[in-house]
Amino acid sequence: MSTTGGDRAGPLVMGVVNVTPDSFSDGGRYVDPAAAVAHGRRLVEEGADLLDIGGESTRPGATRPLVGEELDRVVPVITELAAGGATVSVDTMRAEVADAAVRAGASVVNDVSGGLADPAILDVAAEHGVRFVAMHWRAHSAEMHRHAAYDGPGGVVGAVREELAARVAAAREAGIAAERLVLDPGLGFAKTPDHNWELLAGLGEIAGLGHPLLVGASRKSFLGTLLDDGAGPRPVDQREYAHAALVALLARSGVWAVRVHDVRATRDALAVAARWGSTGGPR
Repeated sequence: MSTTGGDRAGPLVMGVVNVTPDSFSDGGRYVDPAAAVAHGRRLVEEGADLLDIGGESTRPGATRPLVGEELDRVVPVITELAAGGATVSVDTMRAEVADAAVRAGASVVNDVSGGLADPAILDVAAEHGVRFVAMHWRAHSAEMHRHAAYDGPGGVVGAVREELAARVAAAREAGIAAERLVLDPGLGFAKTPDHNWELLAGLGEIAGLGHPLLVGASRKSFLGTLLDDGAGPRPVDQREYAHAALVALLARSGVWAVRVHDVRATRDALAVAARWGSTGGPR
């Protein structure tokens, strides 16, 4: 399975494989390892450049699994997919899980806490020389809603930039090479819908830190809120068209990768954006 992306223009596509019983996006559909592996292979066939394998739900209010549970969920799936040629990322906040995942074949550690939940994860990434994704994060899922205040200078964009800069400093001090660092603004994590839109508009300021950006907006609640027609936010499984539109816009912003659930819809959106760009846009 090739996951290089070939000559395709635009950001890389990171396909999500949630090996959890309580994911907000797929309700535990892939908690069985065989189902998760099959899903990962489908995503690669549809055009995913890399697969993000996670064994802990980070939906609002989620409780954390035991370390052993997380290991049992992700390691067999990573082993199988990496052995088949897929480029694999592990979505974890734990050093022990990151270490086992890299030894099983993962080449990216995607930590939604940016090393705050378990600082030793930075040492793991440095030791193995893998790419490390540091997301903006303030608290675990069960309490992150209490930390969505950004009243200082620069608002949410200024705060996220400053707090990610601190994560960069910690990662570099741990020995992670600058060229292996990726930043994620953390859409939906201790953010209101308005905060998320402000961050998207301010991605250039975050990119000013000098590292590639990963953006994960797929199926998130701020899209559901946007599409509220008076009957309440649009359900999770009815937000894909809005996400595809956002992906087409992000394709012109120079982000390194987009983290998505529907790879085919994302590839379609990126193909349109690339073709539009090749014409120079409207005249």
